[in-house]
Amino acid sequence: MSYGKKNEDGDAAFLRVDRTSVFQEARLFNSSPIQPRRCRILLTKIALLLYTGEQFPTNEATTLFFGISKLFQNKDASLRQMVHLVIKELAKSAEDIIMVTSTIMKDTGGGKDSIYRPNAIRALCRIIDGTTVQSIERVMKTAIVDKNPSVSSAALVSSYHLLPIARDVVRRWQNETQEAASSVKSSGGYSLGFSSGSQMPTNSSTMTQYHAIGLLCQMRMHDKMALVKMVQQFGAAGAVKSPAATLLLVRLAAQLADEDAHLRKPMMQLFDGWLRHKSEMVNFEAAKAICDMRDVTDAEVTQAIHILQMFLTSPRAVTKFAAIRILHNFASLKPHVVQSCNPDIELLISNTNRPIATYAITTLLKTGNENSVDRLMKQISGFMTDITDEFKITIVEAIRVLCLKFPNKQSGMLTFLSGILRDEGGYEFKKAVIESMFDLIKFVPDSKEDALAYLCEFIEDCEFTKLAVRILHLLGQEGPKTSQPTKYIRYIYNRVVLENAIVRASAVTALAKFGIRQKDPEVKRSVSVLLTRCLDDVDDEVRDRAAMNLRLMSENDDTVNRFVNNGNLRSWHKIKNNSNLFAENSFALQSFEHQLVMYVAADDKTVFESPFDISTIPVVSKEQAYGEDRTKKLNISTPSLKSLSSAPATQVVSKSENLISTTAAVQKYQQELLQIPEIESYGDILKSSSVVELTESETEYIVTVVKHIFKEHIVLQYEVKNTLPDTILEAVSVTATPSDEAELEEDFFVPAAKLVTDVAGTVYVSFSKLSGEKSYPVCSFTNVLKFSTKEIDPSTGQPEETGYDDEYQVEDLDLVGSDYLVPAFARNFSHVWEEIGSSGEEAEETLQLSGLSSISDATEKLSKLLSLQPLEGTDIPINTTTHTLKLFGKTVTGTRVAVNIRMAYSIKTGITSKIVVRAEEPGIPALVLASIS
Repeated sequence: MSYGKKNEDGDAAFLRVDRTSVFQEARLFNSSPIQPRRCRILLTKIALLLYTGEQFPTNEATTLFFGISKLFQNKDASLRQMVHLVIKELAKSAEDIIMVTSTIMKDTGGGKDSIYRPNAIRALCRIIDGTTVQSIERVMKTAIVDKNPSVSSAALVSSYHLLPIARDVVRRWQNETQEAASSVKSSGGYSLGFSSGSQMPTNSSTMTQYHAIGLLCQMRMHDKMALVKMVQQFGAAGAVKSPAATLLLVRLAAQLADEDAHLRKPMMQLFDGWLRHKSEMVNFEAAKAICDMRDVTDAEVTQAIHILQMFLTSPRAVTKFAAIRILHNFASLKPHVVQSCNPDIELLISNTNRPIATYAITTLLKTGNENSVDRLMKQISGFMTDITDEFKITIVEAIRVLCLKFPNKQSGMLTFLSGILRDEGGYEFKKAVIESMFDLIKFVPDSKEDALAYLCEFIEDCEFTKLAVRILHLLGQEGPKTSQPTKYIRYIYNRVVLENAIVRASAVTALAKFGIRQKDPEVKRSVSVLLTRCLDDVDDEVRDRAAMNLRLMSENDDTVNRFVNNGNLRSWHKIKNNSNLFAENSFALQSFEHQLVMYVAADDKTVFESPFDISTIPVVSKEQAYGEDRTKKLNISTPSLKSLSSAPATQVVSKSENLISTTAAVQKYQQELLQIPEIESYGDILKSSSVVELTESETEYIVTVVKHIFKEHIVLQYEVKNTLPDTILEAVSVTATPSDEAELEEDFFVPAAKLVTDVAGTVYVSFSKLSGEKSYPVCSFTNVLKFSTKEIDPSTGQPEETGYDDEYQVEDLDLVGSDYLVPAFARNFSHVWEEIGSSGEEAEETLQLSGLSSISDATEKLSKLLSLQPLEGTDIPINTTTHTLKLFGKTVTGTRVAVNIRMAYSIKTGITSKIVVRAEEPGIPALVLASIS
């Protein structure tokens, strides 16, 4: 009991530490003789202040620094440990610290059994600046290869800190670092040192390998080949004993494989070995690295999934949690691959560890099929009350994706969401449920009226002002469009009577939209009466909104639309000639925000002499925005807890075409082409293709091309890059010859004047459509690069006066039917399919798709090849043997195109597909089929 009491008294003394009293006690350092025990206690107080964020002024820090340096006169080893520790921390704010360098250097080379050597090395590297690092080079090299792991690790970590200020000097220590990484040191570790006595028993330490490999990575970070050799050397079985060091190698191998496609195969061989490593942490890191790879194939990820499946049956909860979390994130990208783990995952639903059960159920929601949804929803309901809000949000987000993937199940999922909406929960949880219901209303029209009814019930007893305001806004937007709009008016007016000023103001605006958007005079009269009552509200914002909306109700429709539809852009923008293609448009907000920030933060003050040009902002149609929003919600990984990592964003981006980014690219091309007088008269770009590579990336001339479709013209934009050193290309042009000269006729070309090494230049070639603006020419172009080559004189650095003409054959370019198609969104594919089929043209064909190894690959390839938007979640196959892909879009002239592709996969025959195309314009179905066949 007395021992415990003594400890409490000692702890209390340290809790009452403050900077002023400690600085006054520092007079102890000047006393003679030196009292080691009292000095150690005072040094501990100083260290406590420094480690808890306390800052000493420069003059106090300098006084303490030199007072502490006097303690070097004492030979007590534990005291010297504390002296080095505190000096290292004070070096950041004290002055003239370089004066103690020689004293500390003596301690770095102390006797073999000196316990303060690691501390001395760390302190030495903090008082040295970049200009004097060479003076300690011999000391550091010796310490790095020291047989004592504590000394070696201290030197390696200190070298890591010296890299930013003396990279060239530290890089000369690679041989010593390599030696430290290759050897496993066995020696005595040191105690924390409050007695001058014993050391800890002899042990084997592999932490030195971890520090050495980490330092080597930093030394060679700009030398890819050196990094590859290092990974291959230390990645061999048994080369590294430290699991932490192996972890570094796994992450480095993943980075190399991501940056260079040619290294992917050798790195995958290393990953295969690490998956069988004896350390679980290495197994998990290797599996995670494979799952996070960009465009990973089913074959590449199979072994990783198998290892994770084995861990699902581990008796250790943390192992099961790590495995199911990786599978949970990967299931968002390739659910069909994770399906093989479903039997083991289902066993985890009843796990007493609720985080594991939560991840299990959300993973099954992603990998399951439409038939398993109802069963899973019942199991979820059983434990929703037993988990925290964070895990509830994880489940709700998974259900939101499921709603979009299986719209036929919307009724059951909507009932579940409305049920948990009535449960206790915080703002973030309620917000997640509301967002899911909003998405159902937006993308599954059949659920609109039921969802609105549930939301009306929720706002009757909603404690969150922000959510009430959002729901009222939605009721104002969607309520007037329903079959019985008047039933929502009562719920909205109740908010005017019962809520705070913010909600009342929002309710007034929502209420007004029922009067503005309704033609029924009775409804208008009722709304007018309710708004008139609001004119007596105590809040001026509520009164002003009521007065404004009463005035709007008495105005004509054009005036009303300017207020109700604010934010929609009509035909006044640059795309006005394509108003049939973009009926209702809005700005791409991400691009808008970025360009505004660039304008406001411009360093050149002359920028502000002219107003911000809003016409340069990319514009997207309502359909494009809907399609992009739905695609992102379907493909993005379900958010997990904030403390957990999620799947990388790079894979999410590569999963689908970003429609808004595509529109921004078209706007950028438009601005570039407007600078060419001959092309300026062509009008607006109807569509720009993605970049097509016409050469390999390792050739001496790298050529890519973009196809621009105009109303009566086609422009090919070639980007040419010269990779030959000491060479300049002049008068660079491309001779593009169409295979069908009866359809296209060359107008002119715009050459690139000069191409220096590794700087790209642009060449334009323009063609006219001979059959008119309604034609869709399909042909192949042969491309020959022509130029004049001049070598650079090494003595003067200038090109020679004379050169020689040369030409370079590049790959052919195909102009296909999909180049005239633009992806678009439709809420109900079946409705659109029947509409087009009743008045349009249809064509079908059965094809054997070669070179594709799975349904998933075929789905992604066909979507990109046809340049159409996948609908109703069909871009994510659920079944590995059969699948139906539904695609929709428009031609560049604005007519609708719908494609239904039924696919079947077998190991013997591969993928067989039946493609049915319907279009409003004659000839388009055959054109689309030709793009595939």
